[in-house]
Amino acid sequence: MPTVEVTDLKDDDFLLDVREDDEWQAGHAEKALHIPISDFVARYGELTEAAPQDGRVHVICRSGGRSAQVAMYLVQQGIDAVNVDGGMQVWAAVGRPVVTDEGQPGFVL
Repeated sequence: MPTVEVTDLKDDDFLLDVREDDEWQAGHAEKALHIPISDFVARYGELTEAAPQDGRVHVICRSGGRSAQVAMYLVQQGIDAVNVDGGMQVWAAVGRPVVTDEGQPGFVL
């Protein structure tokens, strides 16, 4: 499974957060697209509409397990996708911003 380190992500990289709603509401990366893994197949079209045409999809969850599953699925669909190693736990640990929908500081649930 292709992976990328949080520290290697650039601010304009496309990020797909597959955590569940309660996790997202507690805190997330500011520009991420949120599609919970439990809804992913039904909402797949939202990803294909939002993702950059020839760009990479960086998939993130809390620690990397669920995002690895989604990234593997996307690769099987012919999409350039990678798993973000360590997920939102590492994202927060290295000091990347975690926000709520209101733009306030959030936390990783």
